[in-house]
Amino acid sequence: MKDNILFTDRFLKGRRGVHLALEERAILENAISEVRTIDARTTIVSAGQTLSNSTLLIDGFMCRYLDDKEGMRQLVAVQVPGDFVDLHAYPLRTLDHDVATLTAATVAIVPHRALDGINATKPELTRKLWFSTLLDAAIHRAWLFRLGRLDAVGRVAHFLSETNARLQPVGLSDGKRFAFGVTQNDIAEICGITNVHANRVLRQLREEGLCVFRSSLVDILDVKGLARRGQFSPDYLYIDAGPQHSSNESHSS
Repeated sequence: MKDNILFTDRFLKGRRGVHLALEERAILENAISEVRTIDARTTIVSAGQTLSNSTLLIDGFMCRYLDDKEGMRQLVAVQVPGDFVDLHAYPLRTLDHDVATLTAATVAIVPHRALDGINATKPELTRKLWFSTLLDAAIHRAWLFRLGRLDAVGRVAHFLSETNARLQPVGLSDGKRFAFGVTQNDIAEICGITNVHANRVLRQLREEGLCVFRSSLVDILDVKGLARRGQFSPDYLYIDAGPQHSSNESHSS
């Protein structure tokens, strides 16, 4: 069965208190109607659009965002591989924000009618899908804290620490370095600062020996120091503290 788990392997991988057995992953695999490759900087969901599918991110980075009256964008979430980007669209049917790719991305499309079947027949798997949406909510609360209480340097330090922590369980960071195909302007829109200010902040982090962001690659020179500067603790991410995040397959029934 393991060979058939192609697209959902990263979903909730390495999360504390939740484990998807291979049989449950197979159910999710069977729920996928198609897999799409989408260009960078493409809006795939518009606010108010009626939705009949949800999107599982397989590769690449995506975001949720809002525009102000002047057309200035505020990113309200960044999605990494393994995230069910808009699972909350299943009960809501419409979203109050736009969803777009930041980089080229590969996504799996899961029709809501397939989720109806899971909800009706697989209560434990439904609970784990619910866990995913609650994890999104926990990340949103951390973003509110970051924007409301930290200075510009702290905001960027917190965000880069968070991204590093989120990418480790899915094998996309070694704990200090990760590829991150976003721009300096994206960092500004995530952290609620101007592009010019973001440039200064990234230079300050480099000069303080904490982190280097260059050519779509993040090198964290001092993991603990960067976390301290951003007042970052990974507790809200519910990441398994085990040495290898205990592979899901090793616990399957």
